Amino acid sequence: MLIVLTGIDGAGKSTAARALRESAEEEGTDVLVLSNHAGRRRMSLLSARFGVQLPPRLADTVETSIRVTNVLISHARARRFQGLVVMDRHLHCQLALREANGLPRGWLLPRLLEALPAPDVVAHFDVDPELAHQRIQARGTDEESLEDLSAFRAAYRSLPEYPGFAEIDAGAPPAEVLARVKRAAAVDQKAAA
Repeated sequence: MLIVLTGIDGAGKSTAARALRESAEEEGTDVLVLSNHAGRRRMSLLSARFGVQLPPRLADTVETSIRVTNVLISHARARRFQGLVVMDRHLHCQLALREANGLPRGWLLPRLLEALPAPDVVAHFDVDPELAHQRIQARGTDEESLEDLSAFRAAYRSLPEYPGFAEIDAGAPPAEVLARVKRAAAVDQKAAA
């Protein structure tokens, strides 16, 4: 089974991926957690350090290259793995970033989404941007503005793929978030059977 986690920064995707791994391992299920980052955190730190902001199209080109490479590697690894595969982020994330930045979808990412194995569940972590902003500030490893987080949230909701996502209230306590993701995966398994 392949579960993909999407959502704005600070929604708790990585925390949930770790919790899913721990829960699956406790249940005796083999699990592989794969991260499909785009280098945004590192680029934002470098931008802040050197006071240089990349133009949106150049930043998107760098991020898309990194994200596509990571997604392709993750799918190659997932193909050889028997068990639960959890992908923290996917190409949907890059499409939402493009939308939030006023950039076109392009042709590459939608075609790759069609060509790659479809996830059994895309669990979208929906969270109030203010709560996400507080979480980002608390972890202190990167910076996102409240305005950017709000635009990113709206961009996810505007994706044509969004109606097929399992929306998870990521403002709930971590145990409840985990339970909701597991329920979404269980419902999908029943529907596939």
